[in-house]
Amino acid sequence: MSHDSIEALILEQAAEAIIYANKAGVIERWNAAAVAMFGYTASEALGQHLDLVIPEHLRNAHWRGFDAAMEKGKTRLGGRPTMTRGLHKTGQKLYVEMSFALVTDSTGSALGSVAVARDATERVERDKAAAAGQPR
Repeated sequence: MSHDSIEALILEQAAEAIIYANKAGVIERWNAAAVAMFGYTASEALGQHLDLVIPEHLRNAHWRGFDAAMEKGKTRLGGRPTMTRGLHKTGQKLYVEMSFALVTDSTGSALGSVAVARDATERVERDKAAAAGQPR
């Protein structure tokens, strides 16, 4: 088996959602865990804009950060995970722990961004309930 085909299998079978969007914010990679998390099949997500999974109230802030990262060649968080909200195909808002990295060419120019994400909705809601003194 070639190195490229093993690499593709690793990305597809990773436990976390892996999403790659080009410099224009168009989804070009969407693995099985992304399907499970967001509800869109790969054929539904590929070629779509990232707004597909970004709640409307977060889109302006997301694009400011995305565009700045593409221009500067680095992300604000430097790969550290952050908690954010995501949007499932059903319209349900998710809590998503996500880290971002730029994908660059040999000259350091940004080609796009890869996000690795896991659904934290259950954990966040459990923590909120505990903080409110409610039974789990």
